[in-house]
Amino acid sequence: MKEQQKQLNVKIDEKVGEGIYSNFFMITNSPAEYILDFGIMMPGLPSAKIVSRILTTPQHAKQMMLNLQKNIEMYEEQNGEIKVAGQPDHGKQIGFKKE
Repeated sequence: MKEQQKQLNVKIDEKVGEGIYSNFFMITNSPAEYILDFGIMMPGLPSAKIVSRILTTPQHAKQMMLNLQKNIEMYEEQNGEIKVAGQPDHGKQIGFKKE
């Protein structure tokens, strides 16, 4: 017998729906929870301001990581690789070349 999928109705408050911009994040954890802090870093300032904090279970953190990884892979298939500042560019040759 085929199991019927349940439909989940999700509601979002208008203010929450506007979202919060973040260009900085930190992740900390304990055995029972993951804490994701999102913030804003301004150029030239020595500190960042946390604008949102999400607390979740290790299981939900892993599920989020897997879903985000899958989503990024699909994005890159359609739009090309996302470049991350400070990460090596694997397409460039660095150092000596053997001829």
